[in-house]
Amino acid sequence: MKHKSVLSLLTMFLFAGSLAADTVIEEIIARVNSSIITRSDLAKSREELQQELKQNNVSPTDSRAKEKEKDVLRDLIDQQLLLGKGKDLGITGDTELVKRLDELRKQLKLESMDDLEKEAQKQGVSFEDFKAGIRNQIVTQQVISHEVAPRIQITQKEIQDYYNAHKADLEQPEAVDLSEILVSTGSENVNVDPNAPPPPEDPAKINAIEEKAKQMLASIKGGVKFEDVAKKSSDGPTADQGGELGQFKRGTLAKELEDLTFKMKPGDVSDVIRTKQGFVILKVNEHTQAGIAPLKQIENRIQEAIYYEKLQPALRTYLTKLREEAYIDVKPGFTDTGASPNQTKPIYTTASATDTSQAKKAKKKKKLGIL
Repeated sequence: MKHKSVLSLLTMFLFAGSLAADTVIEEIIARVNSSIITRSDLAKSREELQQELKQNNVSPTDSRAKEKEKDVLRDLIDQQLLLGKGKDLGITGDTELVKRLDELRKQLKLESMDDLEKEAQKQGVSFEDFKAGIRNQIVTQQVISHEVAPRIQITQKEIQDYYNAHKADLEQPEAVDLSEILVSTGSENVNVDPNAPPPPEDPAKINAIEEKAKQMLASIKGGVKFEDVAKKSSDGPTADQGGELGQFKRGTLAKELEDLTFKMKPGDVSDVIRTKQGFVILKVNEHTQAGIAPLKQIENRIQEAIYYEKLQPALRTYLTKLREEAYIDVKPGFTDTGASPNQTKPIYTTASATDTSQAKKAKKKKKLGIL
């Protein structure tokens, strides 16, 4: 399922852009300093918005959808302002781009970046445009972290007030957060018919695998970190994350595992357990009791919730300031809903031959994969 969702991301990324390039005549509708926004950029963003609304089951006639539709050009101008600020700050996003592409490669279980590029091409996606989109996202996020986040202050009183006002929402069921180390007994033949009965076990092989798991447990009891053993030796899909499985509420684990783990304390490590997949060692990272958690236990969660409540208005204030420092020219008939009454108002002239020429060149470059 994760493989399919990542491929969908690759495919969706340029769907609207390719549609717009074929059906809409390039036309500059806004200038933001030295950058331009074209009619096809607007069409692409509108198409992406419709895809997002559809995925979230929001009707196009919903008031939220209508508000988002009004703000499409505003958001494009926001992006250009943040990218411009990123350039001023020397933010390139190069290191983070390599990291994110590698994470994507691992999610798709591909051997190399060349394979990732080929996968993108199979989906009809320009790899260069896909990378540019990720880079733009990284740069804008880093600008916000650098310029906006430090201005957001959260007091202890705000945290306490939030806790008191949201106690009903903060009630939680009993749960355990687990990590695992798996020593698999499975067949190496990945094409085995899933409906076929399991092959007969080789007792000597099973004993050897169990002994290997016991040696891992002994090394953990001897002081080696559970996470390090998981990363080095676990056959489980979460090995790269140190075996982290996440949180499990009561009723979501197999009964024998639930009975075992819900009796354990945070930091406890189980004995070697035989499962269908092989031999497993489990660690309880956290044991959450049912009810409303003490403030100290969920203070970080509350800080995060307050932070995101404050982020949007703080970001809009910052973007208003950037608008007032920038040269922005929006063509009549189009509206920047984020415009400030204090920003410079350039005198608009009808599209000159230079504008038309520039737009045509931009369109040609897009088709050639230059932009």
